[in-house]
Amino acid sequence: MPAWSDKDERQYEHVKESSLERGASERRAKEIAGRTVNKTRRKAGRTPQKETQGTGNPHLPLEERSRRELYNLARDLDVEGRSQMTKEELVSAIRRRR
Repeated sequence: MPAWSDKDERQYEHVKESSLERGASERRAKEIAGRTVNKTRRKAGRTPQKETQGTGNPHLPLEERSRRELYNLARDLDVEGRSQMTKEELVSAIRRRR
């Protein structure tokens, strides 16, 4: 487990218990709790990596995803020039590649 503060540990346990109460398996509850705590830590700037490396919810339209998520998706698709593109340009480039 990462170097979490006492508050992070309490949040982890709270989220895990809530997930279990909603019927999640032990494994799934631990995953949800860990992701939640890590996301909170990342947003607070308490991790070396301040932004997600994810590509966003695949069920959301591209326009509703963040620029960082679109950039990561474009990287996975090997879109050239992606670092200089705006969010709208990334959406267009990703659509052309799919």
